This record gives sequence, structure tokens and C-alpha cells, in this order.
Amino acid sequence: MQLTVIGCGDAFGAGSRLQTSFCVRSGPSTFLIDCGATSLIGMRRLGINPNDIDTVFVTHLHGDHFGGLPWLLIDAKYVSNRSRPLVVTGPKGIEDRFSTLAEALYPNSTRAERGFELIFVEYEERKPIEVAGVTVTPFEVHHPSGAPPYALRFAVDGKVLSFTGDTGWVDVLSEVARDADLFISECFQYDVTLPIHLDYKTIDANYERLGADRVLLTHMGQEMLAESVKVDRERYMIAEDGMTIEI
Repeated sequence: MQLTVIGCGDAFGAGSRLQTSFCVRSGPSTFLIDCGATSLIGMRRLGINPNDIDTVFVTHLHGDHFGGLPWLLIDAKYVSNRSRPLVVTGPKGIEDRFSTLAEALYPNSTRAERGFELIFVEYEERKPIEVAGVTVTPFEVHHPSGAPPYALRFAVDGKVLSFTGDTGWVDVLSEVARDADLFISECFQYDVTLPIHLDYKTIDANYERLGADRVLLTHMGQEMLAESVKVDRERYMIAEDGMTIEI
């Protein structure tokens, strides 16, 4: 299984990074974890064919995590000529939020005839969902976004991959990360503790509790990027747009 970082930036383009999106290629499926507004640009840069994507797993309904879906829709219809279903999973209300966003950007885009089915699946707290051979379990975290936000824990190809989404520290993160082959953690600040975002000092203070084999730090703000030289590289990897990780 291979993870490619399409975008690892925050909402503000700190460090010229694209917004959050990860592509995972596994035996049974190729899927995205989040689809920020710049995701299609990142996919084109990296040669990732949008038609290869079976599922988009969305952590929460902020634009830098799901705002790229309208562009994925119009690309599928007008450029990539998609013909097979695309599944989008996310918090309660994701289909309505998507439709509102897509119609604001491209009127009639959700009502126009298309050659593929767009399927929405809503999360239920801690209830595993299986899509195209990938099992994902959502854990509610803390990041107000108009619908419950989730950390996601994936089981595929006998491996475990987990992602915090955006959140302040909540104890459930140790359950999300435990024994994961790769744990992706947002790290917006270096030592400023916020209720809705993680910082490096808090992550590091809880490192043993996380219990993951490898930890990848992502979603860094400008202040965190300036302090990134202080990150313990024996414990953590730092995400960069375009990097690939074998899991």
C-alpha cells in the first residue's frame, strides 16, 4: 500500500503547500482521504488519474478538506469522462453541503446528466464502513465545522492507517492511533495550544500514548513551519506535497 501526499497545507496556503488530500493505492482500492479545494491541481501535477479514485473519505466539512469535490465532479463529467460510480463518505449532511457548494460554484452541476453514479455515505460514530475493500471507522473529535468532525482509522491490505483530521487534543486520538502502521496527525502550531487544532508540543507529550509505528505531521501553519527544525525526526516525519510513503 502506498500513500501519496497530494496536499498537506493548512487553509491559508502556508509554505505554498496545497490543501489537505492524500491518495492511497492499495490492493483492493485507490482512494482519497480528504479533498481540499486544490486537490485536482495536485492530482494533475502528480499524474494521478481522477478516474482511478474509487472513494473519497472526508473527515469534516471545511473547504480545505472537502472543497475540491465540485471540481472532481465537473472533471469527471467534462474531462475524464468517468463511467463508474464514485463514493463519497463523510459526516451527516455531506450530500446537502456538497450540493450547496457545487451549485454556488457551477450552477446546475449537480442536476446535469452524467455518465456515472455519485454515492454519498454518512458516518455513524465508531461504526465501521466497508467500501471497495477498505474498512474505515470514524471517531468524533473536536473541530466545529457545521457537522460532526471525525478522525478516521482505515484497515486495508492487513495494514492500519489513521488520520486525525483537524482537531484539538481529545483522548480518543490514542485509540485512533494505537498500533497503526502510519498515523497522520495535523500539527497546526508548535507550542500554542488551541481547542480546535493540535500543536507539536501536545502531540509530543502524548507520543507514547499514541502507540503508532510511524507518525506523519501535516497541516502545518506558518508558525509551525518556522519551528519545524525543532521536530524530533527520530519520532516524526514531516509531510511535503508530492511525497510518497510505503505502508
